[in-house]
Amino acid sequence: MPRQPRVWYPGAMYHIVARGNRRSAIFTDHLDYKMYLAILEDVRIMMPFVLHSYCLMTNHLHLQLETAHHHIQYIMKEMHSRYAVYLNQRLKTDGHVFQGRYGAKLIETDAYFLEVSRYIHRNPLEAKMVVNLGDYQWSSYASYVNPLNFNPHVNHNKTLSYFPAPVEKKYKIFVEKNLNKNEEGQICVPE
Repeated sequence: MPRQPRVWYPGAMYHIVARGNRRSAIFTDHLDYKMYLAILEDVRIMMPFVLHSYCLMTNHLHLQLETAHHHIQYIMKEMHSRYAVYLNQRLKTDGHVFQGRYGAKLIETDAYFLEVSRYIHRNPLEAKMVVNLGDYQWSSYASYVNPLNFNPHVNHNKTLSYFPAPVEKKYKIFVEKNLNKNEEGQICVPE
C-alpha cells in the first residue's frame, strides 16, 4: 500500500517525531547532538523554516517546525539523510539510523501549537532524565525561561506571544505545572 502524501502548504506547522531504528540511540554523546543541530542550521539556510521548539532525546527527537517555501518532506529528508551518513561514518556502521518514516502531525490550532510546545519541553522530565527542565542541555526550554540562555536555533516570538508579561515566567508556569483546560478542552495560559 502506498504511503499517504503529507499535507503541506507554505506556513504549515508540524510536530515532528523521529525514533532510532529498533529504538536504538541516535545520539551517543555531545558531538552527535551538536552535529544534529549544525545540520539543522545548514538545512535551514538551504530551505528556510522556523523552529519553534525542539528536544533531542537519546533515542528520539521532537521538532516543532514551521515551513516557509519548501515541503516538509524535503527538509526532513535532507536533515535526516545527512545525519544518518554522519552517524554511520562516526560509528563505522551502515544501515538505517531512523526507524521508518518520521511522524509529522500538522498543527492547525493555537491550542495545539501550545500543547506541542509544552509536550516537547516536558520530555526530559517525563523520561526522568532531569528534575529541573532548565538543566536539560539538548532542548530549547532553557532559552524560553531565561533570556540569558540565548539559543540561535529557535524563534520564541510566536510561542511567547500567547503569554502576558512577564512572558518567560508565565511560560515556565505553563510548562512545569499541571495542565489547565477550559470547558471546551482548550489549554489555558496563566494570567
